[in-house]
Amino acid sequence: MPDSDAQPHVPSMTLFTLGGAFGLRNVSPFCLKVEMLLTSLGLPFEMDVQLDPRKAPKGKLPYLVTDKRVIADSELITEYLDEITQGAVYRGLSDRDRAHGLALARLVDDHLYWLFVASRWLDDDWFPNIVEGFFHIAPRIVRPLVAGVAQRQVRRTLHLHGLGRHTLEEQRGFVARDLEALEHAVPASGFLFGDKPCIYDFTIAGLMAGVYDNQPPTWFCEIAESYSQLHAYTERVQKHVGVYGR
Repeated sequence: MPDSDAQPHVPSMTLFTLGGAFGLRNVSPFCLKVEMLLTSLGLPFEMDVQLDPRKAPKGKLPYLVTDKRVIADSELITEYLDEITQGAVYRGLSDRDRAHGLALARLVDDHLYWLFVASRWLDDDWFPNIVEGFFHIAPRIVRPLVAGVAQRQVRRTLHLHGLGRHTLEEQRGFVARDLEALEHAVPASGFLFGDKPCIYDFTIAGLMAGVYDNQPPTWFCEIAESYSQLHAYTERVQKHVGVYGR
């Protein structure tokens, strides 16, 4: 007779992530978010730094390899982890909480993140940090050339997204309005929906940890320094789960 108290099988897992640069342990907020979630769930996993995202299944990081599956994309990984933990990812969240959390996640992942990318990649004064931070493994003589090709690809992506079509001042305005919204969305103490952080806290803190500790700061980072409640909240999430961007 089956044991009704048996724990669900948790497969062995390896999280493939980006490495560090700019004073950060991991430069990808999506990778950091998943690391925070795995840690908070108490799931055993290994991490493997993938230096070239083009080798990933979908050409981006993170992706998770289990004993049966390869899951590429942080949101799909989140859904998979909810499945194997029998709903632990969203446990305790009401439908309204999830609706609110998803709206904030979309703001962070699909708008604010790309503005942060723009502040790193499209600022010619800051771009030498990209050359050394992302392309240090290339021979020095060809490093600027390789980085320049990548910059043109990022510029094209941002143009197709739409944010790259705006002036710097217009982009700065978008950042300020987004951060203002987050400043009022996050609590002065505790977390979004209770006394412990959830996946939506990890989404916000995953990005903002990289913003607040990015060295040297970009123009985006300088704007973010004005939002003290958001900064304190980001530190609180990292401290609670014990996973830091820096």
